[in-house]
Amino acid sequence: MTDLRPETLSSPVSLPVPRREVLAWAMYDFANSGYTTVVLTAVFNAYFVGVVAANGADRSGTATLLWTVAMAITNMVVLASAPVLGAIADRGAHKKRFLALTTAGCVFFTMLLGFVGPGDVVLGMTFVILATLMFASGENFIAAFLPEIASQKEMGRISGYGWSLGYLGGLLVLGLCLVYIQWAQSRGALAEQYVPVTMWITAVMFALAALPTFLWLRERAVPQRLAPGETYFRIGFARVRHTLAHARHYRDLFRFLVTLAVYYCGINTVIVLAAIYAQETMGFTMQENIILILVVNVTAAVGALLFGLVQDRLGSVRTLAVTLVVWIAALVLAYLTETRAGFWVVANLVGLALGSSQSAGRALVGQFSPPARAAEFFGLWGLAGKLAAVIGPLVYGLVTYLTHGNHRLALLSTCGFFIAGLLLLMTVNEPRGRAAAVHPG
Repeated sequence: MTDLRPETLSSPVSLPVPRREVLAWAMYDFANSGYTTVVLTAVFNAYFVGVVAANGADRSGTATLLWTVAMAITNMVVLASAPVLGAIADRGAHKKRFLALTTAGCVFFTMLLGFVGPGDVVLGMTFVILATLMFASGENFIAAFLPEIASQKEMGRISGYGWSLGYLGGLLVLGLCLVYIQWAQSRGALAEQYVPVTMWITAVMFALAALPTFLWLRERAVPQRLAPGETYFRIGFARVRHTLAHARHYRDLFRFLVTLAVYYCGINTVIVLAAIYAQETMGFTMQENIILILVVNVTAAVGALLFGLVQDRLGSVRTLAVTLVVWIAALVLAYLTETRAGFWVVANLVGLALGSSQSAGRALVGQFSPPARAAEFFGLWGLAGKLAAVIGPLVYGLVTYLTHGNHRLALLSTCGFFIAGLLLLMTVNEPRGRAAAVHPG
């Protein structure tokens, strides 16, 4: 029988890591952010609700519900597969190989989204489910490289650097799409004519910007030899069972994963439904939505960078607590505001909290993870995040549907996730969680 104890697994080479390699790792955040920004946050989600599924209206909330169902299906698949795939990647030293496969898959299915038009509800849901599945899986694999390229003291800064660069990537791709949309609209083009081209722009930029990652980022893990009759899948399941059986040793990691799952319900809701809220409640056009998201991306990049610097000094738990308070304030203000000017204030508060809370969460998981099991533990991080991506948007969609399209009340319900997350965060002992990673059980 293969020994599954952490100390039998190969560890990455010693630090320091060349700056070029750190940049290559961060460039993947730059590359994949165009997908989240254009497809999930600013363009395709609003296009799906306003054109594909609802013929320009969502008064009953049905189109919004269909969009949230698509997101829920995607994330249920990721939820089931992430920990095992992560364990397989660790054992076989396959992180980079799996990252390449998921990147190619996301690019391919994003291209196919360009063929979705009015009434193509099933086709649109199918392609966005597959593209987002590939995106989310790749996000887990790139995150698993973090303990290999950064010491515990540097994780907050480097994670923040990557997330900040990611928002700049999203800003660039969304800006290119905005320029094209303005050009197309000036010639009388309709959404079903110019939105497909934005999907192709997004796919091409993802592929090009990810090239440095595959050229320079090293796979430091060493493959472990399989015993006769064993397979990577059996070992993957066995290692996940082993980790869960030793949850007591990693109790702060598991407490934080529960915490993250709760507050990520709110984050994922805002990411995939912000443009829909602005369109359906505040009356924003698609062009105005894109400009709004562009500005928010700048705020988010600044937030990720500044809070990343603060995190290494103040501590990840305290930094994250501050960002959750900002989230709560932003959503309460969003419920109360009736003006576009007020909504711009809300949007920038959300941007400040968005980048910093995601970066802090990723860094904390890295600090609590033994380097030799990074992909497995980041698979659990993915599991928690995708569980949240099922629950949060689906709750929003159901509230909207049950209230006959009341997006304002649905957004207010999201605030409860951040309040609960803040309370749960107070149970996480950061020094003890770091010690558990240094001395694996």
